[in-house]
Amino acid sequence: MSLSWQGVAAPATDAAGAEARRGQGTGGFTDSTPVPCGTSRLTVQRSNLAGWAGYGYCASHSRFFWGLRLYLVCTPTGMPIMWALANPKIGEREVLAAILEVDAALIARREGILLISDKGFASRPFEKELAVQGIELVRPSLKREKKRYGEPMLKKVRQLIESVTDTLKGQLDLEQHGGRTFEGVAIRVAQRILAMAAGIWHNNKTGARVTRSLVAYDH
Repeated sequence: MSLSWQGVAAPATDAAGAEARRGQGTGGFTDSTPVPCGTSRLTVQRSNLAGWAGYGYCASHSRFFWGLRLYLVCTPTGMPIMWALANPKIGEREVLAAILEVDAALIARREGILLISDKGFASRPFEKELAVQGIELVRPSLKREKKRYGEPMLKKVRQLIESVTDTLKGQLDLEQHGGRTFEGVAIRVAQRILAMAAGIWHNNKTGARVTRSLVAYDH
């Protein structure tokens, strides 16, 4: 499976390196969020995004949408390291595997990575594949499973994950991207991810107390 659009946030390597030197670079989290690209049947039929975008379901808001899903892999402080846009019908594990395959060199620089995710990434074969790459998946246990390692801390981490999404959608207007073509959507999403990454990078350089806060730039 090949991703339609994928990239690495430009200032991320420097900030990730700083986190590693502070002992925070061996973990991260991954999640996905809808990127709607149309709200009417007519738009769906006539859109240049047909064939790339598709129908999906957002469980957190209990709604269907037509568009794409944005997948993020971030450091513990919320710095986006890797990202991808994919059709909502493609499985989450499949997309994450493709992201990690394309950016294998970036993953190889770290040892003993803990990657936090939700239940959608649960799969023993998939977790074994990640283990081969030196990645341990930390996720909530399924109903029939015993409590998993690291599960008590997941609620706090979930708040961080949701706050990253809120920043993209609230302050950076991710859902109001205005893209109408393949290139248009990808570029506008990339702009927002890079803006957040640049803000975090600058806060890191200036010693800001909360590195992911973009309030100072929200004018």
